Amino acid sequence: MATVEQAKTILLVEDDANLCDLMRDFFAPYGYRIEAAHDGRRGLARALEAEFDLVILDVMLPVIDGFEVLRQLRKRSTAPVIMLTARTSQEDRIVGLNAGADDYLPKPFGPEELLARMRAVWRRAAASRRVEHEPVVAGSLRVDLATRTAWDNDQPLTLTAVELDTLELLMRSAGRVVSRDELAASVLQRQLTPFDRSLDVHISHLRKKLEGIASIQTIRGVGYLFAPGTGGVK
Repeated sequence: MATVEQAKTILLVEDDANLCDLMRDFFAPYGYRIEAAHDGRRGLARALEAEFDLVILDVMLPVIDGFEVLRQLRKRSTAPVIMLTARTSQEDRIVGLNAGADDYLPKPFGPEELLARMRAVWRRAAASRRVEHEPVVAGSLRVDLATRTAWDNDQPLTLTAVELDTLELLMRSAGRVVSRDELAASVLQRQLTPFDRSLDVHISHLRKKLEGIASIQTIRGVGYLFAPGTGGVK
């Protein structure tokens, strides 16, 4: 039985009107309001016009595809985004993560799994808001979870929510290998499956943004090792 939760507003950018109606019916008992946009152009406009607790974004959309919607959205918004894709290629999902998605879910999917992914995104955001640490500093890098910002000296870094949380955890653990399981549990709020490469993609994207600033080294079969001020390691 659904338990009513704190009211949240979700933008669903999906051209399948029947799926939108089904999702409205499923999520309504939880107190979630679903607003639907059926093409990429309208979806992008609504995402930028109003504040949503979450954007659920299909890849294959009329007018503008989901990847381009996400790229444009990330230039002006840090709203959490979960992408949906009917494509079977893992490369397509990686493109979405590289463009700034917080998570992805392949179609067909069960609404219960989508609900679990949504809650994980919100738990991560809520936990970050509760943290009242002093900013974490390593070399020229500074991360402030209170303001959800990251800096290289006086230059702001443009990071997604997942990238910011990943960087903060790695910086706090500088000199120690952080396991993939620890990162997934802390940052993604879920356990990785054997073929889930979402964490690797987020790390790869973060590395590119830290080139010349710090390194994140992969320790095969174990996890990741962060070191400030030694240049990007690929």
